[in-house]
Amino acid sequence: MEHAYEELTDQVTRTDARTPYADGALAAYRWALGAGGSGPITGTPGAAPPDVERLTAEVDASVVQTEDRTQSAAGHAFAEGVHDVLTWVCGLRDGAP
Repeated sequence: MEHAYEELTDQVTRTDARTPYADGALAAYRWALGAGGSGPITGTPGAAPPDVERLTAEVDASVVQTEDRTQSAAGHAFAEGVHDVLTWVCGLRDGAP
C-alpha cells in the first residue's frame, strides 16, 4: 500500500495532475496508512491506522457520496478516489488505483 501511495504521489507531482479524484485517493491512502487522522469522507476521528470496521464504514460513506446526485462533480470525483483506494485496501478490488 505504501508503494502505491508513493507512486500516485510521484505521478501527481511529476505531471501536475492534481485532480479531485487524485486528492481523494491520496487522502484515503494517508488515512489507511495511519497518517490522516480522520476518515476522508466521514471526518470521524479514531486510532491510527484504522481497523477494518472503520475502513468499511468509509467505503460505505464513499458509496453514498458517489450516488448522491446533488454532489458536485469535484465532490463526486473525490469520493470516487477514496472509494477506489479503500476497496482495494479492503481486498474488494484487484489492482491499486
